[in-house]
Formats: sequence, structure tokens, C-alpha cells
Amino acid sequence: MAITAAQVKELREMTGAGMMDCKKALTETNGDMDKAVEYLRETGKASAQKKAGRIAAEGIVMLKTSDDAKKAVAVEVNSETDFVAKNEQFRTFVAEVCDQVMDTTAADIDAFMEEAWKADASKTVKDVLQDQIAVIGENMNIRRFTTVEEPNGFIAAYTHMDGKIGVLVDVETDVVNEAIEEMGKNIAMQAAAMRPLYTTNKEISQDFIENEKKILLAAIMNDPKESQKPEKVINGMVMGRVNKELKEIVLMDQVYVRAEDGKQTVGKYVEQVAKENGAKIAIKGFVRFETGEGIEKKEENFAEEVAKQMK
Repeated sequence: MAITAAQVKELREMTGAGMMDCKKALTETNGDMDKAVEYLRETGKASAQKKAGRIAAEGIVMLKTSDDAKKAVAVEVNSETDFVAKNEQFRTFVAEVCDQVMDTTAADIDAFMEEAWKADASKTVKDVLQDQIAVIGENMNIRRFTTVEEPNGFIAAYTHMDGKIGVLVDVETDVVNEAIEEMGKNIAMQAAAMRPLYTTNKEISQDFIENEKKILLAAIMNDPKESQKPEKVINGMVMGRVNKELKEIVLMDQVYVRAEDGKQTVGKYVEQVAKENGAKIAIKGFVRFETGEGIEKKEENFAEEVAKQMK
């Protein structure tokens, strides 16, 4: 029996399941709508898809590093509540996702979701995620992943607040010992705490700088007192503020949080460790994932929710 687009649309509206899942359900049940609904419920697809409308902004960032520390991955998987994020089954699933990412060839999350699951090639990553949603009972989302490799050194990894923040730092070095590994971890902790956007100022585009200058100039010109100063002074003020801002967002130019004098930059700290250990060290980059960053969390009004339920 040929399945029509209208049937698929109707089933999708009834269950909230995905288009391909609806088509498969109708095919398996020879177009019987009631049986198709049951099929989706039995396979967990309807349940999972209905939950997909709920915001998943909690969760965990998990890191995994190869035995030789030359390769590492960072994965963020979201859940609706912090309670589920601490659930052992949820964390086991995220660990399995990390294992999958270690061997993936996918270039983006969409391709990754269609990949065959390592532990059961009959399922895709998406299928296994849907299964977990149905069992755990909350919407979940594999939001992002990244892989970092450094053949001429190691990857330093640091997880903060039990998975709220995860940082990987790419350390190129011709010497690897405890002191240099500790340096790598300290820099990862710095990135976790101070939220840099760039590794070095070479990564910053001129367009970004010009835009910041424009914003800061407008702020000065809108200040009745500051705007009366000579143009040369105003330009100096703008550049001073730009440079101050760049030192806050560039990892190597930030003040190292553990500096004894309160002045040493991260870059100078790296130079110090390199000199003390007779090594050539370069921090080539970092990755910082924070759980739920950029996701608009739903603000619950419990009084309003109770009123709705009573109606």
C-alpha cells in the first residue's frame, strides 16, 4: 500500500514524531493510523518526539583523552534537569558518546547523528539517543563535540564543577614531564575560570578591533564630559580601552590567576616553565565548552502552571 504525504502529516501532528519515523510506522502497519500510533509509542518515538519540544539546557560536558594524551575529545550532551544530568545512566550514555566521537569521521553534528552506533551497528547515534530519551523520560540533545590532536606534545584536559565546564588545551612541546603537564592543566583551569575568546591576539581580526573602537568611541561621545576632550586624547582613550579589553579576552595576555605578583601573564608563565625545563613550548589553542551556554532557559512560573492545571 502506498503511503501518502497527507497520512504522514496527519500522523506527525497526532504524535509529534519525526517525518521519517511516521512514514516507517505507516509502512510497517500498512497505513493503519491507530496501529501506526501504537507502533510509535511502542518504539518510543512518539514519547521521545513529544519530549523534544521541552528545553534541554542542563546536562554535562565530558572529556576523553587517549592513553598517550595526543588526542582528546569534548562532548556536550544536554538534559532538561540537573537531576538527570547527575544520573548514572545519563553519564554512562555520555561516556559512550565520547567513545563514539574518538573514532568518528563526521564533520558536523548532523553527520554524527546518522553514524552507526559502535556498540550496535544496526542503530544510528540518533536511534540510541531516542532510546535514552524514552527510558530516562526527559528531552536530551547531543549538542556539540570537538576533537583536538597534538602529535608533537599533548592535550591538557580539565573538567570544572563536575562537568559544567570542560576545557582542552593544545600544548606543543619537545619535553613532556610532570611540571609541563601541570602547566597545561593550570592553563586549562585559567581558561575555565576566565572565559577567554582567543588564544593569542593574532587570531583577532581587524574588523573586530575596528568595531570595538567604533562602539567605544560612541560611548565616549555620548558622555558630555568625555566628549569635550581633544580628538587626540579621545583616540588615545579608545585605544587604551580596546587594549584593556583584548587583554581580558586573549588567553596568553590574561593575568595568570595564580601569579604571585598578580601581574604575570599566562604567556610569561609559559615562558617561565619552558625555561625551567629546557623546553620549547607553544600553546596552539584551546576549546572551552560550558553546559547550556547560549541556550535560552525556560523560566518557570509555578503559580501560573498550577492555575493552568486546575483549569
